[in-house]
Amino acid sequence: MVEMGIRMYILGKMPFSSTFRNSSWLKTPIHTEFGSLSLAGELEDSPPIDFQSMRILGKYALVLIQHGTGVFADANGTERPFNPGDVLLVFPEIPHAYGPVRGSSWQHAYVVFEGPQFDLLRASEVLDPANPIWHLEPLDYWRRRLEEIFQAAPRHSKTAAIRKLGQFNFLLTDMAATNAEAHQHPMDDWLEESMQLLSGISEDGWPTPQTIAQRVGLSYESFRKRFVKQTGEAPAKFQKRRRIEHACAAIYQNSHTFKELADEFGFCDVFHFSKAFRQIVGDTPSAFRKKARGE
Repeated sequence: MVEMGIRMYILGKMPFSSTFRNSSWLKTPIHTEFGSLSLAGELEDSPPIDFQSMRILGKYALVLIQHGTGVFADANGTERPFNPGDVLLVFPEIPHAYGPVRGSSWQHAYVVFEGPQFDLLRASEVLDPANPIWHLEPLDYWRRRLEEIFQAAPRHSKTAAIRKLGQFNFLLTDMAATNAEAHQHPMDDWLEESMQLLSGISEDGWPTPQTIAQRVGLSYESFRKRFVKQTGEAPAKFQKRRRIEHACAAIYQNSHTFKELADEFGFCDVFHFSKAFRQIVGDTPSAFRKKARGE
């Protein structure tokens, strides 16, 4: 919990600043069946949102802090300081408030958006009300990418609007991934290494999950349990799926016989290769090849 002294410092009556500036990036709202971008721009020395009553926006909003420090709070119990490089996420139905330390200067870029595309990101926890503050560096890079989306006025066409929405959606997910990577626990490095080793062949052939467990410094049982918890499937099944995915690419390129594929991808014979292929793909290798050839 943020020290109450900081919050009370913000809650004090703050006169409307004569230097308040609103630079709008989006002159006309963008509407598509997938979602809408209602507002976008930059605010400098704007009044804070009242912490005592809080605001319900009714839409999503992204707020990129460019200058100044302050506090963000919402009805979920979040109450945290913010700094330059922080991204504040606002959710449609959640009361919230944020503002700078009283008497200080601050500046932020913002985008207000809504629609099923963003509801889907919320359902998949890319946008997570329990984690409403991200941090991104370098700040200038992310601020520039955000502004570039809105620099050119969109043409009044459906395809132009969809393209603009797609650009923002991509940036939003890229921001989420960058924030997540920055907070990734060092212990998670074992998983990335394990997945890479399981996905490819070495000079000695396809490594066993037991061998990979040794490589990442874990007992096999601990390795298997942790792998299942993180990925939802056992290491052996993950590796089998990767081998079949490689086989699919080879069949599509028409570069191997089934016997060669069985040998290359670590199956004892064509029968076992075909059985595993059907389990993963849902078709036999022969049926898959016919579809790849358009037969």
